[in-house]
Amino acid sequence: MHIVILVLVEVLIVIGLSRLVGLAFRSIKQPLVIGEIVAGIMLGPSLFGLIAPHAAVTLFPPETIPYLNVLSQVGLIFFMFLIGLELNPKYLSGQLEIAILTSHVSILAPFSLGTLLAVLLYPLVSNGSVSFTAFALFLGAAMSITAFPVLARIITENNLQGTRLGTLALTCAAVDDVTAWCLLAVAIAVARNGSIDQRAVLTILASLLYIGFMFTAGRWFLKRLATYHLRTKRLSQMVLAGIYMAVVASALITELIGIHLIFGAFLLGAAMPKNEDLVRELAVKTEDFVLIFLLPIFFAYSGLRTQIGLLNRPELWLLCALVLGVAIAGKYIGTYVAARVSGISKREASALGWLMNTRGLTELIVLNIGLELGVISPLLFTMLVIMALVTTFMTSPLLEWTYPKKLIRLDLVEPESEAEIDVDEVVDGESYPHPYRILVPVANPSSQKGLLQLAVAIALNHRHHAVVNPLSLIEFEEDYGFESTPVEANRLIAQRHQELAELIATLEPQSTQSYVHPIVRISSNVARETAQIAMIEQVDLLLVGWHRPAFSTNRLGGRVGQMLSTAPVDVAVFIDRGGERLESLLVPYSANIHDDLALILALRLLINRETCMLQILQVKTENSQKGELSNELHTIMEQLPKSVRDRIDIKNIVDLEPIQAVVAASETVDLTIAGTSRAWGIERQTLGRYTDQLAIQCRSSLLIARRYSQVTSHLTSVLPEVSSQRPVLKEVKQ
Repeated sequence: MHIVILVLVEVLIVIGLSRLVGLAFRSIKQPLVIGEIVAGIMLGPSLFGLIAPHAAVTLFPPETIPYLNVLSQVGLIFFMFLIGLELNPKYLSGQLEIAILTSHVSILAPFSLGTLLAVLLYPLVSNGSVSFTAFALFLGAAMSITAFPVLARIITENNLQGTRLGTLALTCAAVDDVTAWCLLAVAIAVARNGSIDQRAVLTILASLLYIGFMFTAGRWFLKRLATYHLRTKRLSQMVLAGIYMAVVASALITELIGIHLIFGAFLLGAAMPKNEDLVRELAVKTEDFVLIFLLPIFFAYSGLRTQIGLLNRPELWLLCALVLGVAIAGKYIGTYVAARVSGISKREASALGWLMNTRGLTELIVLNIGLELGVISPLLFTMLVIMALVTTFMTSPLLEWTYPKKLIRLDLVEPESEAEIDVDEVVDGESYPHPYRILVPVANPSSQKGLLQLAVAIALNHRHHAVVNPLSLIEFEEDYGFESTPVEANRLIAQRHQELAELIATLEPQSTQSYVHPIVRISSNVARETAQIAMIEQVDLLLVGWHRPAFSTNRLGGRVGQMLSTAPVDVAVFIDRGGERLESLLVPYSANIHDDLALILALRLLINRETCMLQILQVKTENSQKGELSNELHTIMEQLPKSVRDRIDIKNIVDLEPIQAVVAASETVDLTIAGTSRAWGIERQTLGRYTDQLAIQCRSSLLIARRYSQVTSHLTSVLPEVSSQRPVLKEVKQ
């Protein structure tokens, strides 16, 4: 009983640390799984055993290791089943001829280099009891692996699934995955039999027969299961029990054949009919327990066997660097050359090379098999674990460097809309280099009609073309969740596009709907991605909705505050009180640059809507000076047509409580537009004391403006004559 309690304590620590370190790695734009692998290594002799050896032995005594091994093997079986389940034939539909050439060269090159490296490493770091043939085959296979699950998530996270590069990378990785597992099966058969003898050949033949059986009779039976699910629309516990029994039985068969447990589980997942609803429900029911509970135990088990302290001499670190260099060069050069020969551009070929270098968890599975079979020594195991971590860690930053986000929209197989491409606009003889553009982050399409309607009202004008981009970012909490696979991500994107289309269809008048072009993306950080898109799309205004936080007194809330802090454009925060009219506007004006933006947006609404009225309210206490309009606003006001000026009422009042005066004035208007506090930039992620109170007490809907630069006036597009007469202003960032 003592051992069981100790194992449970170990599991508790493993899961907690895996989550913490995984989240830390996610914050630096790395896959969650890399952090979980590092957490496992931290619990082993490489860190915990080094700094607290007695505590490490007490917490992870040798007698508990077999229990962790059993749990990790169960986790691996079901994880490989999930990988097979996700291996969708859709991934093999794009540029298949190029992908087959590229993927096989990307396997052949590192496999050949790995085999040559084995000549050097065999006498230095092998066990001595293993044959050179088995050692060379296994090292070549380990060098050839690409981690399809990690690569697929990186493609999804970078919104590459709809690009030529993304579809090619997925096809290459899928072909690579199947070929590499076949190579590994051969390597295992040879390792278990010592050489390529009659028994090894029989093992390979038996494996081929079982593969044929699974994709004929096995697939026929599984199709009946898919038909049953289509009829019942649910996966009952009895059916799920049958599927799990089949996973374990298939794993046992491949173990008895002489390859490994994981191949049987992978085969069953790959043979499963790819009915969307069945696969989704099966994956969702299976993945949480496997990914949260069992897989971290596998990482910890691997970490306990990773001994970085074995690299205790400079020449061993040089060997480790050589292993890393061969692994990177083999994959990158093989992929790059094959892609270039196939007619792929230099930039895309280079990005593809870095993507195919992703090894991640799949490599760790392969290495543990090699260590269990005695093909590789603990020293070489440690070197290869370091190689797996480094090659996966470097993928995202090198991909961003080679293929930055601003190029992704130019590579879409099906461009989202013509509005994504900036063109010169000519309206009434006037030439404008870009349309006036408003970006509107939409978290919930069903409840944000008011926000989008306001954006349309501010943007659209008969004198100048304008574009409103509702932006919907789909954020995945887990890197390895089924919903983050490219096929499932595409389904969610299509679903969100449909929801936005329904929202746009409700906008009035109907003629404005053609100017609204939604953008839907996958994102790991909504605020950061919004700021990047605002910069890439060169938007004039970022218009966001206000969400009061549930667990904070911060009036602004986390993501909106981050957008205000980081977006390199003018930002306006809309607090919707539910009124649909925009006939009367109020601007409290106290002469700071944010108030200037508030007034400019109000004037734009005034010009765009002929029935709209504007009240400019200047409140002063007894000892304060009246705030004068800025020179820029004076110039603009002078250029306004008389029909617009006649609808502006400037009111000056004296009140000891300016906020209460604004609140009282807001009772009779449809929309109040206010600049942020003068303290903006000091009080981070708040609106400032003045606008914090106004956000709560204002009786009308409220638009709070934060100005980024005085270069953009927002009115030059609708008043072209102002641009030729207004003074040149220096950029001022707040």
